[in-house]
This record gives sequence, structure tokens and C-alpha cells, in this order.
Amino acid sequence: MNRLVVAAHAEDPITLGGVLGCLDGRPDLTVVRHGQRPRPDVLVVCVPAVSGRTLALLRRVAETEPTRVVLVTSQLRDVDVLPLVERGVVGVLPIAAATPERLARAVFAAAAGQGQLPPTLLGQLLGQIAQVQRDVLRPRGLVASGMADRELDVVRLLAEGLDSGQIGRRLGISERAVKNVIEMLQRRLGLRNRPHAVAAAMRSGLL
Repeated sequence: MNRLVVAAHAEDPITLGGVLGCLDGRPDLTVVRHGQRPRPDVLVVCVPAVSGRTLALLRRVAETEPTRVVLVTSQLRDVDVLPLVERGVVGVLPIAAATPERLARAVFAAAAGQGQLPPTLLGQLLGQIAQVQRDVLRPRGLVASGMADRELDVVRLLAEGLDSGQIGRRLGISERAVKNVIEMLQRRLGLRNRPHAVAAAMRSGLL
């Protein structure tokens, strides 16, 4: 049996001992303190509340040893949710609910690439993403996929087999403008050609 490697981090030794005790002894897990070898598949971070120090730790982990993170905490502000997700947190458990069995389930879900967020936190995350789209990206003609609305229109018509002139007539712009849109999109996203642009949009679920 391949044992899953789990590292644990806490700000005080008593809490750390509690996290290690919850997971240690399972035949399907190898449990270590954060910073020890072997390199973990999942990192469990247990803190009373998310602080700047917590975010700095997660940023270092994301930059030096990318791994999935399960956060166990008793306080989480709305503004913390998106930064945590950006730093690799895929599961959140309230300290009061972190029984050994629930913590183990969260660890295995994280290792399998499955996120676990309480419904209230999921709603907060989706709300923050929508706010970024509405207040930051949309006024600039951008979407979270990295393609602007006009670029998406052009790529969708490319996927239908239209050439630059036909796309221009459909969108009410010049053929030269269509070619400029395609060229700028290819340079910005590192796309080789028009079929590559269509394939990239399909992979992103935009077509």
C-alpha cells in the first residue's frame, strides 16, 4: 500500500501534538512535522485565526514545495478566503469539527484533488470571484480566463470555420481589426496559430 505523506504545522507545540495525534497511527498515512522529510502530499495547517504570518507561510509553501493544504481554524474572515485558495488551500475545517475521522477525510480528499469548503465559505469565495470579475476585469474588457470579450467572440467564430473577412462582417469590424485581435491574443497567451487559439479556448471550457 502506498502511504500518503501528511505534514502538520501549528503555531504552538500543544496544538501540533494534537494534529499529529489525530492522524498518526493510521496504516495509510505517514505523518511528519512540516519541514521534515519526506516531502508531503498534503499539508495540514492548524491556526486559531488566519494572520499575515499564516499567509506568508502558505506563500512560501506554494513557491518552494507546491502541495495541497488543509486549513484547520476557528476564525476565518471573508477577505481571507480568496488569498487562501490562491495559496493552495483546498480544504477548510473548523477546529471544533476537526475530529480524527473528519480530518483524515479532508486529507484524503485534498490528495485526490477534491476541495472541501463549508457551504458558507464556498459562497464567500464565489462572491469574491464574481466581484473581481465585475469590478476589476469586466471594466477592462477581460474575463478570468485571460481572454477579452472581443477575443472570445473572434475565437468562437474561428471555431465555426469563418475566415477573418467573414468574422469582421459578423462582428461589424474590419478584417484588419480581426487580424489584430488574433495576433495580440496569440502573443499574450503564447499561442502558435489560430487552431491553437481555438484549442486553448476549448480546454478552458469557453467553447
